[in-house]
Formats: sequence, C-alpha cells, structure tokens
Amino acid sequence: MFSGILRGAAAGAAGTTALDAVTYADMAGRARPASQTPQRTVATIARRVGHPIEGDCDTRANRLTGLGALSGIVTGVGVGAAFGLLRGIGLRPPIWAGSLLVGATAMIAANGPMAGLRVSDPRTWSTTDWVADIVPHIAYGFTTYTALATMDPK
Repeated sequence: MFSGILRGAAAGAAGTTALDAVTYADMAGRARPASQTPQRTVATIARRVGHPIEGDCDTRANRLTGLGALSGIVTGVGVGAAFGLLRGIGLRPPIWAGSLLVGATAMIAANGPMAGLRVSDPRTWSTTDWVADIVPHIAYGFTTYTALATMDPK
C-alpha cells in the first residue's frame, strides 16, 4: 500500500510539472499574467485560521507567491498519492478514463477551495478562462495516470 502511495506521489509530481509547463506556455503565448488566485487563497486561509501572512508589502507578496506555488505542488502530489493508493487497491480504469478522472479530481481540489472561500467564482469565468484551466488539468491527468500505470509492479 505504501509503495502505491509513493508511486502515486511521484506520478503526481510528474503531472504537476506537465500542468505547470502547459500553463507557462499559455502565459508566454498569450502574454497573460500569472493568476493571483493561489496567493489570495493562501492569504484567506491563513487569515481565517488566525495566522495572517506577515511582512512589509514586498515580503508578504513574496511569501504568498511561494506559498501559492507550494500549495499547487502539494495538491498535485497529493492527488497523485491518492490515486496511487486507489490503484493499489484495485481501481484501474483504462488510460483515457483514468486520465480524465485524475485531471478532474485535481481541478476540483485546486478550484474547490478558491470557490468555497469566494476567492474566485467559476460561474463568472469566460470560455477562455475555462480553457486555460481545463487544458493544463488534462495534461496533469494524462501525465499522472500514465506515469502511475507505467510504474505498476510487473
């Protein structure tokens, strides 16, 4: 069981790299800025639990940028680890279905807190916003699930 979780975490790290690469390619291609929602989500959570992020304006912004990026890594590795566990106990859909399931789970894990905390409202997103979110998560799902399936013990 533990080895399945570790394989899943490694697959999730690979998927996170794929998601980031697709996101950064989109940013470069469309010359769009990075999303501020991860930083705003971290700031909102920290404030609500009674530990606001401190520092002068630049220091606080730098901390939030780092924490926002780390939260994405934790989500990606965590979703991968969860699917490593599930695969170890028998959940083995075909690559196309597993990829979509993993990608959708990661998208919900990333966007759910933002929506729940009212940092972002997906109901107001444009088609371009949705595509910019869905495509990287498809890359994450495919990379994560394919890596996980490839690492199965023979």
